[in-house]
Amino acid sequence: MADVRIFTFLSLVFGFQASFLILPVRSELSCRIFADQRTANCQGLRLQHVPVEQLPSSLEVVDLSYNIIQVIRNMDFVGLPLLRVLYLQFNNISVIEDKAFQENLLLEDVNIFNNSLTVIPSKALAPLSRLKNLEMSNNLYSEATLDDVFLNFRKLKVLSMGGPFVGILKKGDLDVLQNVSLEKFAIKTGSSLDVYEPGYLKNIHTNNVWLDVAIDNRTYALPMILKDLANKTFVVLRFRNLFEFKYYTDKEDIFYGLEYINSQQLIFHRGKFNEELLRMALVNLQKSPIKILGLLFIDFARSQIFVNSEQASSVTNLVLEMLALSDISNPDILRFDWRFTWLNKIRHLCIHNVNFNTVPCDAWEEMKGVEILDISKNQLKDNYLFNQQCNYRETMPSLHTFNLSNNQLTSFSSFAALAGEFKNLQTIDISHNKIGSEGNNICSWKQNITTVIADHNTLVIDSFKCLPITVLYLHLSYCNLDQLDMDYFRKAIGLKEVYLSGNKIKFIPSGWRSPNLKSLALDGNSFGLISMSSFKGMPNLARLKAGNNPYHCTCDLHTFIQETTVKGKVQITDWPENYKCYYPADLLNTMVSQYFPGHVACDIRLVIVISVVTTAAVVLAIMLLCYVFSIPWYAKATYQIIRAKYRAHKEGAGLSMDYTFHAFISYSHSDADWVRDNLLPCLENSRPPYRICIHERDFMPGKWIIDNIIENIENSQKVIFVLSRHFVNSEWCNYELYFAQQRAIGKTLRDVILVVKEPIDPKSLPSKYCKLKKMLNTKTYLEWPEQHKQQAFFWAQLKSVLGKPNLIKEHSVTDHRRASRLSRISVIELSVENQGSVDVQPNIDPDPGAEVNPQTIGETGDLPENKNLKIPLEQMA
Repeated sequence: MADVRIFTFLSLVFGFQASFLILPVRSELSCRIFADQRTANCQGLRLQHVPVEQLPSSLEVVDLSYNIIQVIRNMDFVGLPLLRVLYLQFNNISVIEDKAFQENLLLEDVNIFNNSLTVIPSKALAPLSRLKNLEMSNNLYSEATLDDVFLNFRKLKVLSMGGPFVGILKKGDLDVLQNVSLEKFAIKTGSSLDVYEPGYLKNIHTNNVWLDVAIDNRTYALPMILKDLANKTFVVLRFRNLFEFKYYTDKEDIFYGLEYINSQQLIFHRGKFNEELLRMALVNLQKSPIKILGLLFIDFARSQIFVNSEQASSVTNLVLEMLALSDISNPDILRFDWRFTWLNKIRHLCIHNVNFNTVPCDAWEEMKGVEILDISKNQLKDNYLFNQQCNYRETMPSLHTFNLSNNQLTSFSSFAALAGEFKNLQTIDISHNKIGSEGNNICSWKQNITTVIADHNTLVIDSFKCLPITVLYLHLSYCNLDQLDMDYFRKAIGLKEVYLSGNKIKFIPSGWRSPNLKSLALDGNSFGLISMSSFKGMPNLARLKAGNNPYHCTCDLHTFIQETTVKGKVQITDWPENYKCYYPADLLNTMVSQYFPGHVACDIRLVIVISVVTTAAVVLAIMLLCYVFSIPWYAKATYQIIRAKYRAHKEGAGLSMDYTFHAFISYSHSDADWVRDNLLPCLENSRPPYRICIHERDFMPGKWIIDNIIENIENSQKVIFVLSRHFVNSEWCNYELYFAQQRAIGKTLRDVILVVKEPIDPKSLPSKYCKLKKMLNTKTYLEWPEQHKQQAFFWAQLKSVLGKPNLIKEHSVTDHRRASRLSRISVIELSVENQGSVDVQPNIDPDPGAEVNPQTIGETGDLPENKNLKIPLEQMA
C-alpha cells in the first residue's frame, strides 16, 4: 500500500500541467482525422470556430484545445452523436450556447479549462447525464456556486472549478454534490481570498482535494478549511500558493487542525514558507496520520524572529514514509531549525533540485531511519558529497538504496569511500554523471551491493576495478566503453542482468564467463561478428538485445539467428527491426531477417562430407587414368633413369659423346636364337664389322641392371628393336624401348631401328606402347622376310640404315668383354619378373635398381613359371 501511495505522490509531484502556452502560428488549418474515423486532432491550429465541415459523424474524440475559439454554437456538434470526449481547454471561449451539447448525450469528458467564461454553463451541460470528468477551472467566474443541474451528474468523478476572480467561498455552494463520490475536486480562487465561510467543504466527498487558495490576507481561513476537512479520508490533500506574495509572520499556529486530517499525502505546491511556518506545519504533522509530505517549488526563507537556541529541536518525532523536497529556492530548508533531526525517522527521503553544496557530517548521523535516499538532480560534486573529515562509519544503518543520478560526480572511488561504509546498502544509482578515469582506484565494498546503475557516464576499462563483485544487476549503458574487463566478470559470478547498450564495444570477448546471467543488452555498439560461441559461457542466458550493430552477414550470424529466433534458445527482444547488414558492401542495409545464405555454404558437416566425397572421387579418377595410361609404369621407369644418372654422376662417369657400339639390340629371349644365328653373324662378320651390344654378352658384371641398360643404350649409335609378340609381352624390352625414347628426346628417332620379325597389329598393342604404336604408324620399319631370296635385300637395307661402320673406342669394347670373362662366379639366380608373360625377365622387385653380383643379364629368356634359372657365365660372353 505504501508503494502505491508513493507512486501516486510522485505522479502528482512531476505530472502537473502548465497553466499557459504560447500558441504556434500555423498555415495549415486542417484537422487530423485518425484512420479509424473515431478521433480528430485539431489542436493548436489557431482555429476561430469549430470546423464542422471537417468532422465526420463517426467521431468519438475531438481535441480543439490551444486554439482561439470564442463561441461554441448550438450547431457546432450536432453532427457528432457519438461524441464522448471533447477538449476545449486553452481557447478564448466566453460563450457556450444553451443547446450546444443537446445532441451529444454520450459525452463523458468535457474540458473547458483556462477560457474566458464568466458564468458556469449549466444549461449547456444539463443534457450530459453521463458526464464523468468536468474541468472548468481558471475561467473568469466571479463565484463558484453550483446549481441544481449538477444533481443529474451522478457519475461525476472529476470536477475542477473557480478562477482568478473568485473571492468568496460560501457555505452551500457545493451542497448539490453531497450525494456524489468524486475522485478529485479542485477549486481555484483569486490571489487573495476575501471570504471563506465555514462549511464550504463540509459536504464534499472525494479522494483528492486540490486547493489553489491564497490566504495571504485571510490567514484565519486555513484553520476553517482544515476544520471542514477534519475526520474525512483523503488520498491527497494539496495546497497551491497558500501564501502567494508574502511570508507568514504571525505567531498564531494556523496548522493546528492538521492532526485531524486523515490523508495519506500532504503536498504544498508553490508559495512562500519561512522557518516558523514550516515548524508549525511539521510540529502538527507529527500528530497526524499523514505519511507522505511534499514541498514542491517552495520559496523558502529564514525567519527574522527565529533564533537558534542550541536547544533540542522541536521536530524530533516526524515519522513519514516519504519526504519529497523538490525545486526549493533555498537549500537552508534542509536544516530549517539549524538541525537535521526532522530527517531521522523518514523512510524515503527525496531531495531534487535543491542545489545544496555541502552535506555536513551531522546530517549523515541524523538520517538513521532513512532506507531510500534520493538526492538526484542537485549538481553535486565529489567534494560536496564526500568530506574526508567526516567519520561515515556506522552511519546510515538502514540505507539500502542510494540515488545520486543527474549530478556532477567524477570519481567512482570517492563515491565508494562514502557509500562503502553503509553496511546495508544494496542499490546504487550514479547514472547521468561525469564519472570517468579520474580516481578510479580499486575500491573496497563492505556490503553486498546487488544493483549498480551507472549509465550515461564516461567510463574506462579501469573503472571495473571499482565495481562491487556481488552485483546481480549491472547497468553500464552509454558509458563510452570500448572494451570489457573479463577479470571483473569472472569474479562477479552472480550477475543476472547486464546492460551495455550504446557503448563502443568492438567485439564480444570469447572468454566471457557469466554462468548465472539471464538478460544481456548489447545494442548500439560497434561489433559486427556474433555467434553462439560468443555466449557459450552463459548457459542460462534467456534474453538478448543486440540490435543496431554493424553486422557482418556471414554463416555464423545466420546460424546464430536460427538458433535463437527459430529454436528459441535465447529470446532476442529487439528482433528483427534493429538488425541490418553492414558488410559485405552488396548487402549494406539489408535486413538480417532477409539474409539467407546457401545451405551448403553454412553447414560445415555437409561441407566436410562433400569435400571428402569429391576428394575420393578425384583420387579414384586419377587412379583410373593412371591405370588406363600406365602412368605408374612410366613414373617407375623415369625414376630409374634419374636414379641411374645420379649414380653415374656420383661414381664420376664421364659424359663423352664417343660411342662404344654401332648398335644395341633389344629383343625377347624367345627371339635370341634368331638374333644369334642370323642378325649377329650378318653384322659382326661384315667387312668392316659392326660392333653390336647384346645383354647376354656385353652387360658389365656387378652393375645395376638398369645402369647397364641405360649405359649401353647411350654408348650405342643405334638401337635395334626386334619386334615380335614375345617382345610386346616382355617387361624388360618395354624398359629398353622407353629408355631409347628418352635418349631420343631433343635429338631424333632416326637412331631407333625397328625390325619386325613377325607381323604385329598396332591396334593390339597395350596402351603403354603408345609410342611404339605411333612409330609403327609413322616410321618406316624393316620387316623380316620368310622367303630366303628376299633376305639378302633385308640385310642390305639394315646395313644401309646402320651406316658404314668405323673404328671407334676399340679398346673400350675389348676391355668391356674381358671384364665379362674374368668373373669367377659360375651361376646367377634369376627370379621370374612377370609370371603371366611368356618372356621372363630378371626380377626387379622390390627394387628394380637392385645390384646383382655377379652381372645379371638384361634378358634371360623364357623360364618355367615360378622357377629359378642358372646360366654359366661363359655362355654370356
